[in-house]
Amino acid sequence: MKPPHSTYRLQFRNGMDFGSARRLLPYLERLGIGHLYASPLMTAVAGSTHGYDVTHANEIDPALGGLDGLRALAEDLHGRGMGLVLDIVPNHMAASLENPWWRSVVVWGAESPFSGHFDIDWSQRLTLPFLGRDFAEEVAEGTIRLSLDPVHDALALCYHETCYPLHPGTYRQVLAGHGDLPLKADPEGDPEGRAILSQALAAPGARAALEKHLTAISADPERIAAIHAAQPWQLTDWKTASRHLSYRRFFEIAGLAGLSVEDPHVFDDSHRLVLDLVREGTVDGLRIDHVDGLADPRAYLERLRAAVGPDVYIVVEKILEKEEPFPPNWPVEGATGYEFIASLADTLADEREGGRLAAAFRPLKAAGHRGTYADERNASKRQMLLENFEGEVRRIASLAKDMADRTDAGLSRAALAGAICGMIVALPVYRTYTTATSGADEHDRELLAAARRQARADMPPDVCEAVDFIWELLVDDRTCSALPGCPEFRIRFQQLSGPIMAKALEDTLFYRENAFIALNEVGGDPGRPTGGPAAFHAAMQARARSLPDGMSATATHDTKRGEDARARLYTLSEAPDAWIAATQRWTTLNAPFRRNHEGRAVPDPDVEWLVYQSLAGAWPTDGRADGAAMETLGERMQAYVEKALREAKIGSNWSLPDLDYEGKVAGFVDHLFAHEAFLDDFSETLSPFIEAGLMNSLAQTLIKLTAPGIPDIYQGSERGDFSLVDPDNRRPLDTASLDVPQKPPASRTHFPHYKQWLVATVLAARNRHTDVFNGPYLPLDASDRGRQALAFLRGTPDAFAITAVPRLTLGKIEPDALRLAEAATRNIALAVPPRFRGRSMHSLLDGRTLTLGDTLPLSSAFGTEPIAFLLTT
Repeated sequence: MKPPHSTYRLQFRNGMDFGSARRLLPYLERLGIGHLYASPLMTAVAGSTHGYDVTHANEIDPALGGLDGLRALAEDLHGRGMGLVLDIVPNHMAASLENPWWRSVVVWGAESPFSGHFDIDWSQRLTLPFLGRDFAEEVAEGTIRLSLDPVHDALALCYHETCYPLHPGTYRQVLAGHGDLPLKADPEGDPEGRAILSQALAAPGARAALEKHLTAISADPERIAAIHAAQPWQLTDWKTASRHLSYRRFFEIAGLAGLSVEDPHVFDDSHRLVLDLVREGTVDGLRIDHVDGLADPRAYLERLRAAVGPDVYIVVEKILEKEEPFPPNWPVEGATGYEFIASLADTLADEREGGRLAAAFRPLKAAGHRGTYADERNASKRQMLLENFEGEVRRIASLAKDMADRTDAGLSRAALAGAICGMIVALPVYRTYTTATSGADEHDRELLAAARRQARADMPPDVCEAVDFIWELLVDDRTCSALPGCPEFRIRFQQLSGPIMAKALEDTLFYRENAFIALNEVGGDPGRPTGGPAAFHAAMQARARSLPDGMSATATHDTKRGEDARARLYTLSEAPDAWIAATQRWTTLNAPFRRNHEGRAVPDPDVEWLVYQSLAGAWPTDGRADGAAMETLGERMQAYVEKALREAKIGSNWSLPDLDYEGKVAGFVDHLFAHEAFLDDFSETLSPFIEAGLMNSLAQTLIKLTAPGIPDIYQGSERGDFSLVDPDNRRPLDTASLDVPQKPPASRTHFPHYKQWLVATVLAARNRHTDVFNGPYLPLDASDRGRQALAFLRGTPDAFAITAVPRLTLGKIEPDALRLAEAATRNIALAVPPRFRGRSMHSLLDGRTLTLGDTLPLSSAFGTEPIAFLLTT
């Protein structure tokens, strides 16, 4: 298997189609990109901005150019020596009537040939949670009517513009009193129910007569209710999805239904086109979305690997917690790179000072949320379990209760539900991988044993007993094999723990614990101090040994902020006292803009703290001089603040947003952008942080390009990425300005061009010297113990490269240039290992030649550049 040298993530849709991508290829080739890394390309819900809501698993979206367009793109890529990595979505599809498989399930219920394709509990009616209110209320208001679906010629209950098809077995009930019409009902031959009325509607005047009959029924609420009750599905209020849903959803999104891809038949059906594209050579690699959502990730990946062969590059979206190993038995090259972002935080943030921001923030937190980070993490997980995923917990508890009764355990449903919640709250990772056949490995056993101990703490005796029972179901294969419901219990427990972790941390806690938001990133752990260069080196050495071909990302479509915004925010930890003082000054300055809401001034202190840090990350590099960027930033901040408030779930939320509260916070943000005194103070205060942040940006870019792993560049980030959370980071790519420049000065003004030039220059070297970057990783010790710089060597004495980047540069940068002042590097040197001494090195960024001695002075390594990249001559 030949992995990519590098990847470039391109978000299709929003103006990007195959034709646009083909026009971009000459630029990507000049940039040095190895493979184009495409977001999902299968046909999705009309108007989809991301493509993860797939409606046709075996069709390339015609809106993007269809299959012919994709093949033409691949042909152009291959003609340039490049490849194509495709993001695929095996876990779920859109629960939309645009999806023919889902429509068939709605039409025929359990009789549908696709009823087993989705993870549906067919012991009850299929829930369709897409009403604005309770069904009875909607019927009373006349918003639900019986009609002939004009697109499919099927009888349907229509709610606004959406028509839900009736089961053919209930047509006679609807047509009573309208004559004996000929009907054709065949779930295998007509899975979408398009031909049921074909003969009946062929007669002259039949359509108009039928529509008149249906209109008359629509005026009778009792008859509408009776027809609805006869269906294999039921329309419900969307707000009830957290309490009762008959199918597995993706996280909290009822519009995405889980696929039963563990079934070989479903796997084949949902991967037919993908496998064809790989086998014919159109697609060279695969990125697997949300692998932790699958019933058995390892079995899925083994089936996929067997289908595509050993030479296809495969990575998975897997979020690893600190010190969590990547599953060693998965037949893939690695993950998509969130763990790499977490490692960068170790070296670019100041691990000794970050605690001061946390100490200053703690008194500002909302009442009732002032515990430790661990306390708040557990509280957020518990909230998700009890509120947002109540239905999922109930279903798993029911499985456990059935097994408890079989064993005469005498455990109540409530105690079992409490035990399940306790175990998931205590679990420190997204999920374990226990199966009915392979059981739990040693790592999972240790995790579950620790979770058991923590879950038992301070619990009443009946819940402690239930915790022991749940633990036994998860790890004791002898017990599990004796209980018919245990395999399903293991699967569903693990399919729930991942979404709970994601929603509790990424989409709740990361908007509450705002002390130092640079660390609030997918895969990050703001509750732990950063580990410094030693932690980074240890992570990279492990990466070089076990996952040398995993992706190294610094931004994705799901990161909480752009890579350069994060790099800038790291610098706040270098001068926490200055930042805290400035925040206190702005709080006083902007006090007149706060508004009373339910007896308190808003924005709340912790929200105002978040606003200032978020502004700092996204502030234009040229500051107020860039009027257009400032105007756009105001609009972007409004959208960001709304999302932040709803995700935090304290003053507002997505289910029942407090629009009055949100409006007052939005008004505060508006006032900030019109407040000259604040804007001047903020801009002046931020200026040194901006310059230090740009140094961090260049440092993390060079590290990504030269450290173990496959460097992944998110669209447009090669010039600069100061975006906020999605959808801000999914804005269309500005292709008009993309071209690789000649070497510009390393300065604040020229930063976008310098970063772009750096990417192209280093990727070109990486492409020429693949042996070097496939070689070992060796940390280089600095005489100041790595306080001012991080450095490492790749390769062997025969051919190697040295990367050196500055750390903690705030207040140490030359005026009008992005490079360390001479005083900052004085008397600091890198130790050169004996085997590498005496070699002549070429400084790739400025053309100098150096000879390595016992040490390499930091000033010699950097020269006049902000960073250093040396290659053997």
